[in-house]
Order: sequence, then C-alpha cells, then structure tokens
Amino acid sequence: MKRFLRELFFRKWYWYISKIDRNSEILLMNFGYHDPDQPIDLSDEYEKNRFSIQLYHQLVSRVDVSGKNICEIGSGRGGGLAYIHKRFKPASSVGIDLNHRAVNFCNTYYRLPGMRFLQGNAQAIPFEKETLDVVLNVESSHRYDQFSIFLAEVYRVMKKGGYLLLTDFRYEYDMQAMKSDVDASGFEIVHYEVINTHVVNALKADDARRKDLVQRLIPRLLRKTAESFAGALGSETFNMFADSRYVYFLYVLRK
Repeated sequence: MKRFLRELFFRKWYWYISKIDRNSEILLMNFGYHDPDQPIDLSDEYEKNRFSIQLYHQLVSRVDVSGKNICEIGSGRGGGLAYIHKRFKPASSVGIDLNHRAVNFCNTYYRLPGMRFLQGNAQAIPFEKETLDVVLNVESSHRYDQFSIFLAEVYRVMKKGGYLLLTDFRYEYDMQAMKSDVDASGFEIVHYEVINTHVVNALKADDARRKDLVQRLIPRLLRKTAESFAGALGSETFNMFADSRYVYFLYVLRK
C-alpha cells in the first residue's frame, strides 16, 4: 500500500508540474551533486541548473559515451539527457519515460539531431536485445516495483561490454536488498560510492532557487509538500539525506 500511494503521488506530481510549468523552467528534477573542489565549466544555458547538471556530469564522465548509442530510462523532463547529448556527443540518445506528458514535452521542447524520447516502461524496455552501449538511470529506480526486473531488462538490451550508469537513493534499511539485486544481476561492479555528502552540498547551494520556484509556481497549501519534494533546507527529505536515513549511491556496472 505504501509503494502504491508513493507511485500515485509521483504520477500526480509530474502531471501537476507539466500543467504549471508554462515557461519550461523545470527541466531537471534530481537533488543534485556538488563537490566544491571539482567544479565543472558550464555555459550560461546550464548555469541555473548547475547542481542537477553536475549529478549527470559526475555519472557520465566515468565512461566514454562519445559515438555510442545511449539511453536514459526515466528521462523525465529531458534536461539531463539533452546536456549529455550536447556535451559528450554520443551517436544517438533516447529518453524513455512512463509519463506520456513528459515524453510529449521533451519531443516538443528539444530539437537535437540524434536525440528522441519514447514512452516506455523501465521493466519492459522497448528495445531488442544487445542494442545499447550505455544506459543511464538517474533518481528513478526507487519507484520501480521490481528493481531486479529492471536490471534484467537493461542486461538484455545492452551490448557486451556496455555500461549501466545508475545513481539513486534508498531508505537505509532497503540498501541490502538493493545490493543483493545488483550482485545477482550478472553485471560487474566497476564502481560503487555513497554520495550523500555531495547531494547535501548541492541542496544547500541550490536552496534559494528551489524555494523561489516553489513560491512562484505552487499554491500556498501545497508549498510544504513541494519543498519536501525539492529537498529544501529544513524539509524532512533534506534531513533524511543529511542523517543518512536516505542513502544516495552511485554505481558503474558493466555487462
């Protein structure tokens, strides 16, 4: 029941964001990454979304995606995949999301050669076997009913030697089950890291922007919920990352 209610909330929330964001201000919806000792150069186009972009950059820069066929499962509003497509120059980029409104938005908003968005299910990926070189999954897998089926689907559609780049969070008490699924998936673990400190740094640095969006776009009665969804300072979500009740991790997995 808890999982069902959480999924229902997310579906309604994404629908609501699509409805209110008439100026296309919300292009990325992850909690972000910030290492003050390793800033990345960004053009003015990306500066306002620096911290969410840095999460994608940190993940994708660990492998060479240039000239490869890549896919993001759970592409959302498309801002992360668009950045990767421009910056790292894969041969093709496909975003897959369950929400048809998000897919329609992305195909209308982004007009980049070699990039497209499809509606699809992470547990039934719409590709033939051994099609993709790299699969990205950013802050999406915690919503899947059966994480092990997602891993099996990625393994099926990935070429030999391909990579799954995965970053997300779990309740601390769910971590062992998630790790067991990874261990049983057939993927080689190239890298694993807990990045709570960098996520908390990002939420602190990005707090004013997030709260401004909430104040301008969200009705008063929903603002507390929206601030928690955004990880604003003082919210329950922020506190759970700060004290590691939520564990935010990063995996590089190879077939």
